[in-house]
Amino acid sequence: MSASGEYFMVVRDRAAVVTSVILLLIAAVAWVDVVRSSLGDPDMMMTMFMPMTVSDGLAFVASWGIMMTAMMLPSALPMIGLYGATQRGAAAPRPRGVPVVVFAFVYLAVWAAFGAPVYVAHTFLMALPPTAFAYGIAVVLLAAGAFQLSPLKQACLRVCRSPLGFLLGHWRAGLRGSLVLGWSHAVYCLGCCWALMVVLVAAGAMGLAWVLLIAAVVAAEKLLPRGEWIARATGGALLLLGVAVALHPALVTALRAGHAM
Repeated sequence: MSASGEYFMVVRDRAAVVTSVILLLIAAVAWVDVVRSSLGDPDMMMTMFMPMTVSDGLAFVASWGIMMTAMMLPSALPMIGLYGATQRGAAAPRPRGVPVVVFAFVYLAVWAAFGAPVYVAHTFLMALPPTAFAYGIAVVLLAAGAFQLSPLKQACLRVCRSPLGFLLGHWRAGLRGSLVLGWSHAVYCLGCCWALMVVLVAAGAMGLAWVLLIAAVVAAEKLLPRGEWIARATGGALLLLGVAVALHPALVTALRAGHAM
């Protein structure tokens, strides 16, 4: 059963519905910020080399965290909603919603923290001369395409597509359990989608069109039937695009034309 199928098993649970609505509102606010930022001046870090600084790094991670909230939270709803439904009858002295808040917070915090190595890697990439930069983008595309076809990708995707199986196999009780579960799910999700996010930064310069495309691919992989084949098709497309960039480095300019965040 897909993640969407398992999710609809609990939609009649009032707590699950309320949780889903709140999380969707948070994601919507994040999307508003992403779109608003895309309409402003281009981010200089995405268009030219700038030496690494703590302030720029923190600014990048903050923007990255908002973008990951917009992109990843909707596709995580089945997992978070199902986890919230399991808490409905749990007897605990703390407010019942706390475990769900902790789970979601840890999930988003892990994705936000991933922005730090992304910032460092992108800074090094931007320091390359133009020809090496173009071939670097080709390597990124080829590596991401190969990963999309790998057993590791499929293993992580299977976990993301089966919230019930994940909870049954990783269940931990209490607040500590919420931390562990949020961390575990985030690691699987990161393992599933990191390559697409690297493509978003390196090839797409975090332009709005690329953000929308990658977000749609992530959601399709996790929520639609036969999502594993969507992942494989995406991998094939990335491999072809990587070969095209390697043969025609000038394509990098077109790929990164819509830079903005």
